Amino acid sequence: MDFRGFNNEDFNVFQIDGLETRMEALKERIRPKLESLGLHFAPTLTTLTGDEQFVHVAKHARRTINPPKDTWVAFANNPRGYKMLPHFQIGLWQTHLFIWFAVIYEAPQKQEFAARLTKKINKIYKETPKDFVWSLDHTKPESVPHGQLSKEDLRGMFERLEKVKKAEILCGYEIKRDEVLNLNYEDFLQQVENVFNKVAPLYKIALNIK
Repeated sequence: MDFRGFNNEDFNVFQIDGLETRMEALKERIRPKLESLGLHFAPTLTTLTGDEQFVHVAKHARRTINPPKDTWVAFANNPRGYKMLPHFQIGLWQTHLFIWFAVIYEAPQKQEFAARLTKKINKIYKETPKDFVWSLDHTKPESVPHGQLSKEDLRGMFERLEKVKKAEILCGYEIKRDEVLNLNYEDFLQQVENVFNKVAPLYKIALNIK
């Protein structure tokens, strides 16, 4: 594969002023790396989930004024799109890299997904590593470590996903910028694969895959 890791210049793209200028840098510097990661991990996720996974690199096409503050590659079982489905992501903010399982607000079957997650809450709470994190909004960099949540906190997140129209839930792992820069690309790929192994069961629960 072409990917050889992320560097300081990749993270610094998010400091570039102006939509057009930042988008040019994203396309030139980061998008080829995300495409390479997509091609590398799609077969892995296909095997882990039992669903063929298709690669979707963020295009940020709806933006007309504000430049993107993060970017990503997503994996979903539909070649036409991913936002309406439970999916996986690898991406960057200026401060860190994220590896997610995600159900975001555009998913029309959120209620069904949330009900399945709630039904399996004991398994999810027990088997999610303490240093993994949860997020309720994919547009913000903040997250909460699993180790800081009670089972009732997690239940509240799942109930919110079921009842609130704009609710989202994401679970995965974050790597601080400095740590990403110090990882060789082979170790980085192994770490991403380890995370996908841990969050793949959430995908299978959400889609009721046995």
